[in-house]
Amino acid sequence: MENQLRLSRSNWLFAALFFGLPLLFFVPPGFSQAPFYQGKVITVIQGREPGGTGDLRARAITQFLPRYIPGNPTIVHEYMAGGGGLRAANHIYSAARSDGLTIGSVSSGMLGSAVLGGAGVKYQVERFFYLGAADAGGQYVFYTRKEIGITNLEKLRATPGIRIGAQSVGHSNYNIARLLAYLLPMKDPRFVTGYASPEIDVAILRGEVDSRFNQIHSVLRNYPEWVDKGLMDFHVVLEIPKGDKHPRFTHLPELETFTRTERERQLVALQRGFRITGSPFILPPGMPRERVAILQEAMTKVFQDPEFPKEFKKLVGDDAEIVMPEVMDKTIKELPRSPEIVELLKKIAGPGPLPPR
Repeated sequence: MENQLRLSRSNWLFAALFFGLPLLFFVPPGFSQAPFYQGKVITVIQGREPGGTGDLRARAITQFLPRYIPGNPTIVHEYMAGGGGLRAANHIYSAARSDGLTIGSVSSGMLGSAVLGGAGVKYQVERFFYLGAADAGGQYVFYTRKEIGITNLEKLRATPGIRIGAQSVGHSNYNIARLLAYLLPMKDPRFVTGYASPEIDVAILRGEVDSRFNQIHSVLRNYPEWVDKGLMDFHVVLEIPKGDKHPRFTHLPELETFTRTERERQLVALQRGFRITGSPFILPPGMPRERVAILQEAMTKVFQDPEFPKEFKKLVGDDAEIVMPEVMDKTIKELPRSPEIVELLKKIAGPGPLPPR
């Protein structure tokens, strides 16, 4: 009897183990693993000073982003200005952890610096993952302060030593201004760098510099009286993409009209290509693909949110010009890179004297 009882207990133990062990590995749907981003903090490293147009654009996007990331993480911003986005891009490429908790928001100068082989570039644009941008395209305008009396293109060509303000060598505003000075051409222009974007206009008002290239929507948002009351003299626009005209400046010549050769037209086309990508949101190389996919999908949903264009315009002062992640990636890979054109634009966009035309 004792042997039978012992056997029955053994059979019961075997059955319990056989049928019970699988339950230890079965997780009911209601107890599924929490999303990776739940309770996490994502840091957006901006390659600019706070308070400018770029900062407002980045914040207009990131205020929507958490709602489309599973787990609804917190997003904070840090600022890492320097080199037209170069410092931040280098950091994202080589120092930021590739765990999905760091996103870069850099200026379009990041792309130009890499293609043109700028000093200090320590990243390869093809290795970043891209989340898109909301400021692709747009129009730029070149203007001078009223006090110096540059009322037409002839005076702009003939007046020596005009001081042109810009953020830094390699920044898109600097590069476009240098291209204008080369193509017009201007007489011994002086380029004054080291400003944050809002500071350049303050410098113009103080008489520290005479002129600048700036995005039209920034001018109309911050200083509409300059246009409405003619308090600045406006001279040239750059359309991005070509043919995209702003209704307030249709009377001004476009930068490409000053080109004389196909090579010069390609110079302008290459500079347009740098800006078409806008101020990109980037992810470090080596990130897990599933986390890249989560963030790319979330950014796409932000851009598709019907409330996003309204909030963007309310905060930034202009309409969103969206480029999706896959479009940005394709554009960067297909950017023209003719050695001759790249070398010439490199000289124009560099810190040295403008090359002879």
